[in-house]
Amino acid sequence: MSLVVNCCFLSGGKAFGLLKSKQEEKLNSINEVFLLDPKYVDEEDLPSKLEAFKKKYMEFDLNDKGDIDMMGLKRMLEKLGLAKTHLELKKMMSEVAGNASKDSISYSDFLNMMLGKRNAILKLILMFEGMGKEKEQKDVGPPTRKTFSELP
Repeated sequence: MSLVVNCCFLSGGKAFGLLKSKQEEKLNSINEVFLLDPKYVDEEDLPSKLEAFKKKYMEFDLNDKGDIDMMGLKRMLEKLGLAKTHLELKKMMSEVAGNASKDSISYSDFLNMMLGKRNAILKLILMFEGMGKEKEQKDVGPPTRKTFSELP
């Protein structure tokens, strides 16, 4: 990966960081539009929700073009332990984007899904992901000390 900025040639981590910062600026401008939208005025704690959605979206935008494509969606669901077939992924994408011919999910489509009243499959999966993580917390550190009578 390489990028030309102000007659300088950037590659590797600097180019990636610059791409991510530009992407974040773009997503922040979309967040501002949603903050000013009267449809979401009653939404509780909207700024923090938008920030959380932005981070989740950026994590799975693999091509850094501002859209989650088929591979990004596949990776997201595999990370959650819910591998899906190609047809199931296409159905999810068309459900979120509202158009069967679209091959990616834009950030605006993603926010409309997450903030909207309609329950898309992807929305349900992402909502229950957080609940599952709370229950799966394991004890950290060494195991507790056992007495002789507790041994098998």
